[in-house]
Amino acid sequence: MGKLKIKIPDLKEFLDEKALKYESPSFINDDPIIIPHQFSNFRDIEISAFITSIISWGNRKSIIKSSRNIMAYMDNSPYEFVMNHSEEELVNMNKSIHRTFNMIDLNYFVVSLKNIYENYGGIEDIISNKNYGSNIQERISTFKKIFFSINHPQRSKKHLPSPKDGSSAKRFNMYLRWMVRSNERGVDFGIWKKINKSDLSIPLDVHTGRIARELGLLSRNQNDSKSVQELDLKLREMDPEDPVKYDYALFGLGVYENIFKIQ
Repeated sequence: MGKLKIKIPDLKEFLDEKALKYESPSFINDDPIIIPHQFSNFRDIEISAFITSIISWGNRKSIIKSSRNIMAYMDNSPYEFVMNHSEEELVNMNKSIHRTFNMIDLNYFVVSLKNIYENYGGIEDIISNKNYGSNIQERISTFKKIFFSINHPQRSKKHLPSPKDGSSAKRFNMYLRWMVRSNERGVDFGIWKKINKSDLSIPLDVHTGRIARELGLLSRNQNDSKSVQELDLKLREMDPEDPVKYDYALFGLGVYENIFKIQ
C-alpha cells in the first residue's frame, strides 16, 4: 500500500486547532496521566508519573488499572515508599504487573529511584544537566546508564529507552511533556522549571507516526530516534516555543478521528 499524503491548505492552523481541542481536562479521564493527577505533592506526582509512563504501552484502560495497582503497592505515597521502604516491604516474586513489567522490575525501579534522589538530586536534575549530554535525547540515554549503575536485574533494562541506541523514547518523552509543559490547560503539570518546553521532543508512537506520515510531516517508516529528529524539525517550524503541543493534535487525530475523512 502506498503512502497517503493528505493535503491541508494551512497545516499549522489545522494542527493548532486540533492541539487546542485535545489538550483539555476531558482528555485526562481516558489517559494514563490521570494517575499522577491524583496526587498533589511534587515528588508524588513526579514518581507516579515516571512509573506510569514506563508501563504506558498497550490498552490505556489496562495501563491505568496496572498503575493504580502499583500505587496501592506503594501505599499511595510513592515518594515516601521509595525513600523509606524496607527490604521486607518489597514483594520478591516473578509476578507480572503490566505485560512484561513485573515485580522484579518494579522493585528495582524503587531501589534505583532512591539512589537517584539520594545521589543525583532527582530525575529532573539529571535530564536538565548539560554535562550529561548536549540535548535532552542524549541525557535520556545517560539517565538510563545512571539508573542501571547499581546492581540490577538484566531483564529490567529493556524498560528504559536509549535514543543513542535508536529508540524513539516515546514513553520517556511523554513523561517529560507531563513534567515540563504548563498546567495552564489542566492536563500537563509544569512542575519542572529547569527544562524549557522548546527543548522537548515528540512522544512518537504508532498513532502520532501514522498521522504525521499521512500529513507529510514524516518520511521515515520506522518509529525510531531518527524519525523523532525529523518530526521535531517540522513541528519546531510551526511552533519553536512549544513544538510538543502537537502531540495532542497528532494523537487525537490518530485515536479519536478518522484522518482519511479530512479533506
